[in-house]
Amino acid sequence: MPRRLFAATALTCAALLGATPAAADMAQSSVVSANPVDFTPHVLDGTVWALAVVGDTVVVGGSFTKVQDSTRRTTYARKNIFAYGLRDGAVRSFAPAVDAAVYALAPGARNTVYLGGGFKTVNGTAQRGLARVAVGTGARISSFGARINWGDVRALNARGTRLYAGGTFSKINGLTRVGLARVHAGTGAVDTGFNPRISAPGLSRPRVEHFDISPDGTRLIAVGALLKVGAAARTQIAMFDVRGAAATLTSWYTNAYEPQCLAGFDTYLRQVKFSPDGRWFVVAATGRASSPTKLCDSAARFEATGGGRHNPTWVQRTGGDSLYAVAVTGSAVYVGGHQRYLDNPYGSDAKGPGPGAVPRVGIGALHPSTGRALGWNPSRDRGVGVRAFQVVPEGLIVGSDTDKLGREYHGRIGMFPRS
Repeated sequence: MPRRLFAATALTCAALLGATPAAADMAQSSVVSANPVDFTPHVLDGTVWALAVVGDTVVVGGSFTKVQDSTRRTTYARKNIFAYGLRDGAVRSFAPAVDAAVYALAPGARNTVYLGGGFKTVNGTAQRGLARVAVGTGARISSFGARINWGDVRALNARGTRLYAGGTFSKINGLTRVGLARVHAGTGAVDTGFNPRISAPGLSRPRVEHFDISPDGTRLIAVGALLKVGAAARTQIAMFDVRGAAATLTSWYTNAYEPQCLAGFDTYLRQVKFSPDGRWFVVAATGRASSPTKLCDSAARFEATGGGRHNPTWVQRTGGDSLYAVAVTGSAVYVGGHQRYLDNPYGSDAKGPGPGAVPRVGIGALHPSTGRALGWNPSRDRGVGVRAFQVVPEGLIVGSDTDKLGREYHGRIGMFPRS
């Protein structure tokens, strides 16, 4: 099927001006096409964990070693990170040497990108878990000196002169910051006033699995293995006011994630994304437990406004299959994992699909107001699941661990164009 040629976007302008593009999902007026474009490259092994767009370049992070062009004629050695053209799919020469998985990416000013992951060196220089590199050359930006003590970085978000990082670490640059920190986007120096004081008494290791920042930059919602923020109880999810110098815990909270899923999960929350208007957000969860009442293996919408206790506005249940990734565009909520069905609160592995269940293998779209499955049904090989969505003006980019998307061969990455 012929593909459209794409026009230049505002992201390019932002990069040229030296501004750090906002990381929140952008609004789209309609659901994307179910037919992926043909020009994206292919990742031949491992998993794509993270995506970021810098100007007209898509940066891809994960745990992999080889990449092919869209025609499958040329193979490139690319370990854990590579880049390609947003509009033509051409594999870039960008190839920084990163010695372990890249789990998080964030676009930076002046044609750079921040990396987060489990790595210890970048281009042969010791820099654990956090780094900044030039998108044009792959050179490490030596003036950015942030380093974690151990563990990994799983989420990043750059806003102006501030870079937020979440993961399993307990210190950055020798200063105690458990699971969530803010550093200077230029130097990597830890923001000494910003200390969320996350803890998880009784759990082996507190961590922030993922977080998102509201489009206006005022609120941060974090999910992961957390039970307290300071002295306040917050089970698996917490909201902070980040306008000032401190990480101020808001009065917003929910008890919805207090019930346990399958034993052994210190957290079953995997991703969270704000809506483009910042008024609500959606949480994607695993849990390996089918339940019509708990939020295991679900996507759930919460209103972000107001204080006090919040219950979910709606819950979408898969019937026991994990959801790992979510994107919110206003016209749709996209969810990805290894699910077989949506609208399936009464289904299970043992019983099969329940009443009203609809097949949505590995990927699907939900109505933003009701949470019910939309008709969009491109399908994909399930594997472990989708790990990353990136909303762009041109459509929706998907990163995963399998090589079929929209019933076509697409090695671990593909893009659904705007309808």
